[in-house]
Order: sequence, then structure tokens, then C-alpha cells
Amino acid sequence: MTQTAVPSTTTPSHGLRTVYLVRTVFSLIWATIVFTTSTTLVSADEPTVLAAVLLTIYPLWDAVATLLERRIAGGATDRVGTVNLVLDLAATVGILVASFGTVGKILLVFGVWALLSGAIQLTVAVRRRRVVGAQWPMIVSGGLSVLAGASFAAMSASATSGLSTIAGYSLFGAFWFVVSAIALTVRARSARS
Repeated sequence: MTQTAVPSTTTPSHGLRTVYLVRTVFSLIWATIVFTTSTTLVSADEPTVLAAVLLTIYPLWDAVATLLERRIAGGATDRVGTVNLVLDLAATVGILVASFGTVGKILLVFGVWALLSGAIQLTVAVRRRRVVGAQWPMIVSGGLSVLAGASFAAMSASATSGLSTIAGYSLFGAFWFVVSAIALTVRARSARS
């Protein structure tokens, strides 16, 4: 995997820890707001303006976080990283358009995005483990995102499916980002010993 230049005051693992912790904080705040404002919204409902804005922001934030990762941690500049950015931006537009319909349509778009972005995360983590190491949490997280995305897409047709499941997805993402930051910290400390 091609790496961008990393500032001499940091290492790729240090930069990744920083990005993972920032992503954790965002995910926790985002999930809390979605859960507290949208738990009653189910598939057949029209989303509220707040729900539509929050759901549109999520893949857009992923694009921003990917750019941060490239800059801070020397993230991938190869085609996989570019595909991830394009996917995030397409999902942002797709969710925005779907928000003029029903929650079910948003769940479908979000599910397809989560499935594809999980596959990309899995690919990047497998490649990055050779360079940085301690990527097993991101491998697990990517695999779980693929499964969750397929589940969201399947649930989108159910009249009882709601937005609280997406908040749960974000909370699991936050958990795996924390585990990843810890794994990188442990690896860095053992490398110094």
C-alpha cells in the first residue's frame, strides 16, 4: 500500500490512534443524538429533518475522517482509498435523496454503503497490518460492517425496522475504534521495550 509522507514528529500508528479516537468521539455523539431523537421512526415513516440531516452527515463524516487519516496517519493514497472517498460522497448524496422518501429507503442506502465501506475497511486493514500492525480490530470491524450493511438493506422492507439500529451500528463502530487505538498503543509500547 502506498503511504503518504508522515511528519517526523509522529508515526503512522500514533496518527492512526489519534484518528481512531476522534472517530470514536464523533460516533458516540452522533449515535446519542440519533437514538434520542429518532427511536420512534420506523421504515414506513418519513424522516424528520433532524434525522435526515444526521443520517446525511454520517457518510460525509466518514469521507472527512478518511481524508484526516490520509493526512495525519499517512493513509492510503491508492485506488482503494479513492474508492472509499467516492463511495462516502455517493452515499451522502444517496441518503440526502432518500430522505425525501421514507426511513426504509434511507435504511437501504445506508445498508448498501455500510456493506461496501466495511469491505473497503477490511481490505485496507489487511493491507495495513503488514506496515503498521495491530489491525485485527479493524479487520473484525470491517467484517461486522459488511454483515450489518446487508442486515440494514434486508430490514429496509420491514415496517418495524427503525433508525435506532443505525445508532447501534455507530456505537459498535466506536467500540472497535477504541479497541484499535488500544491495540496500536500496546503494540507501540512492546516495540519500544
